[in-house]
Amino acid sequence: MKEYGKKTWKRGSVTTEASIGIPLFLFAAVCLIWMVEVQSIRISILSAAQSAAKRAAEETAILPVLNTIKLKSDIVDLIGEDRIDRSIIQGGTSGISCWKSHISPASGEMSVTVDYKIQLPLPLFMSPSAELQEDFVISAWRGFQGGSRSGRDAEIVYITDNEAVYHEDYNCSYLQLSISYVPAAELEAMRNESGGRYHACDKCVFGSAMTGVYITETGGKYHNSLSCSGLKRTVHAVERAEVSGIGGCSRCSH
Repeated sequence: MKEYGKKTWKRGSVTTEASIGIPLFLFAAVCLIWMVEVQSIRISILSAAQSAAKRAAEETAILPVLNTIKLKSDIVDLIGEDRIDRSIIQGGTSGISCWKSHISPASGEMSVTVDYKIQLPLPLFMSPSAELQEDFVISAWRGFQGGSRSGRDAEIVYITDNEAVYHEDYNCSYLQLSISYVPAAELEAMRNESGGRYHACDKCVFGSAMTGVYITETGGKYHNSLSCSGLKRTVHAVERAEVSGIGGCSRCSH
């Protein structure tokens, strides 16, 4: 009887270990597969974004505005819409966002940022997601570079029509606006450099926004027209003595 009870206990012990070990093994295998898929998705998005950014850089030779809608479209085309929709990217192609990408006229560089979410393989925890971001910088088409002078001894400084401050560097980002063409549907989630929301421009937005709108990093308005005066800076080169009554720009004047 004792030996029979001992065998029964051993069989029960093996069954208990199997009931715990097998699910853990399967879960570990799923996590491994998931990690491989995450790495595959990241490599695909980064590679496609770099190729799409090169195309965009060439297009800025004609129009110095980064079209983030086309940037995203090129990324989707390079990866494949079916591949993305079957992946662990939350929302498929609609879950990819490029609106934070922009061109900086001052530095002549294009900053590309691709945001997306991936679905975590944890069904018991209401399918949580993780936010990922791929970003890099490439050289954009520079075009003609205006001269600049820096230092307090410079004789020439630059001002705009409102003459709020003077600038020692012609390529200052306050003078050379970084304009991006972005989806109007994503405006609600977008924030400018100061963390503020974008509101309709009272000069070129009448009624609802168009499918795509123009924004700048430092501005607080979105525009339907690229030719809107709110996207322009009229810059005047003047002698320093003429602006003795106003302060210098916090970014380019020292």
